[in-house]
Amino acid sequence: MDTELLISARGLYKSFKKVKAVDGVDFTLAAGEYVALLGPNGAGKTTLVEMIEGIRTPDRGEILVRGLSIKDERSSLYGRLGISFQETRFLEKITVLETIRLFASFYRQPEKRIEEVIQIVGLEEKRSAYTKNLSGGQRQRLALGIALLNDPEILILDEPTTGLDPAARREIWDILLKLRAERGTSLILTTHYMEEATHLCDRIIIMDRGRFLAQGSLSNLLSKMNMPDIAHFVVAGPLPGDIPQRSGGLVIEWNRLTGKGRCEMHNVSEELPALFALLEKNGLRLKDFEHVRPTLDDLFLEMTGRRLTEETE
Repeated sequence: MDTELLISARGLYKSFKKVKAVDGVDFTLAAGEYVALLGPNGAGKTTLVEMIEGIRTPDRGEILVRGLSIKDERSSLYGRLGISFQETRFLEKITVLETIRLFASFYRQPEKRIEEVIQIVGLEEKRSAYTKNLSGGQRQRLALGIALLNDPEILILDEPTTGLDPAARREIWDILLKLRAERGTSLILTTHYMEEATHLCDRIIIMDRGRFLAQGSLSNLLSKMNMPDIAHFVVAGPLPGDIPQRSGGLVIEWNRLTGKGRCEMHNVSEELPALFALLEKNGLRLKDFEHVRPTLDDLFLEMTGRRLTEETE
């Protein structure tokens, strides 16, 4: 991946009355990088991207895009950005083609680019449909298409798949992955969907109460917290009275009434075979087994005591 920095933001602060929406964060985006801002509603994600977009002015701090200040060079930098907000409203009684053509006129884009965008977002069959008749997923693809009209090198999407069904969400993901593969697009994505962040992005920034709590790839984030995998299992028949709760490095929690067991594992490749060997040694046959890996929601809960789905006050 190209390590050239497209965006460099330092010491950003933004408050609304007594609420610190963004509380002293530094942010970078490299060329070709996909970065997710992951956090609950009210974490400060939208405020941060709105400052990067130039919609809001930081109380303190500096934002550079390609080395130029967003404050001083806003108009010239807008051509590099493609922006899609949390909610986009369209004129209901004009078609998909007319809508894209309208926005294309703002950028003086030719008809060829309009056709390219319609194909990129997969709306060829809906080009003559009124926007009011589009499904939620189609409306979001239309909003994405508008953000792509100026062929931006940096795409900023604020919760683009909220409220969509899994199939529609996947369609958006496929478009975004294709953009990176074919055009080298860079992406800033705000989301509270763990799967979306891990599926799309190289780097995940966990944000809460206006601050960055941690950042890195999923594996890096989980390894930093040393969070174990969990084995849940059920064995057939009664448990022996002398069944051990500890064996080597394993610690097993048993429920003697149900035959259920639970075991935390920090080294699955070694500890899982040891668990199976322990069960076999004691003549226990597995009826059910589940290996659960820790998630970003578990990590967020460990850090804050709350779930990602809970709103920040």
